[in-house]
Formats: sequence, C-alpha cells, structure tokens
Amino acid sequence: MIVEAPHTSNWDYLIGMLLITSVGIKVNVIIKKELFFWPLGPLLKMIGGIPLDRSGNLSKVEALAQLFEKKERLNLAITPEGTRSLSTKWKKGYYFIALKAKVPIFLTAIDYGKKTGILGPVFYPTGDYEKDFKIIEAFYTGIRAKFPENFNLSPQYLNKKSPGKNQEFS
Repeated sequence: MIVEAPHTSNWDYLIGMLLITSVGIKVNVIIKKELFFWPLGPLLKMIGGIPLDRSGNLSKVEALAQLFEKKERLNLAITPEGTRSLSTKWKKGYYFIALKAKVPIFLTAIDYGKKTGILGPVFYPTGDYEKDFKIIEAFYTGIRAKFPENFNLSPQYLNKKSPGKNQEFS
C-alpha cells in the first residue's frame, strides 16, 4: 500500500507516480470500473489502472483487500486526504485495507519547499491506528505541499515533531 501525500494539486499525482516508478516500482491505482470502456479502458490499464467493481455486498475496503489476494504483485497508490482541497481528517481506508490484506504501508511525499521527492518508511500496520498514525505523522510533519493551506494531517494527531528518517531524491 503506497501512501502519496500531500495531495493539494493535480500535479501531485503525476509527480508522485514518476517518483515511485523512478526507483523501479510499478504503481497501480484504483479507478471505478465504469471508466474502462473503449478507447479509455486499455489506456487506463496500461498506466496501472485497475477497475474496481463494488457490486455485491463488499465494502470498498473488503474489495480492495481481496485484490491483494488475487494479484501476484500489487503496489496500490492511495491519497488518504481524498481531495485536493483542505481535508480536516485523513480517510482511514488505506490503513484498514493494508491491515486486512496483511501488506505493508509505504509512505511517499513530495516536498515542494525543498523540491524533492521523499521515499519514507515501510511498516506493517499493527491494528492500533493511533499508534501507527504517529509514524505517519512523524514522516509528513515538515513536508511543504504545493498549496500548504490545503495540507493537514488531522488535528487530533497534529503536533510539531521532527520528520522521521527519509530517503530524498532531488
């Protein structure tokens, strides 16, 4: 599970994908299945798009966790902010997908202040979201978004810790 943040601009997705693929990781993204029609469908698959079929009684978390079971290799990139606008609280789905699928979470960032892409820690979720979010918070604290006024880590967890150890690429 690849977490891409901050997500305050349309450029964040493209730059984040280029960062991750530059180190040899093939990235997949979930796209609603209705968009996989000719001629768009083959193009979306070529760039790593996976159609999500939510028919039946599966929740989105359950459907995505099952994708990890079905695929031999899956590097799913998600932006937990869910929007480019200010989000007061991150969505937790990425965490519960990783937990249910028993896959690690890989943190990545684009720091516009330093003009660098950052590949951070990889960790397995423990099931204690608040404890694990402290790892996430430590990584993203100090990262400057393209539009800083739209980046927020979630007020209940936000404090001014120094960022964790990261690998930076300029």
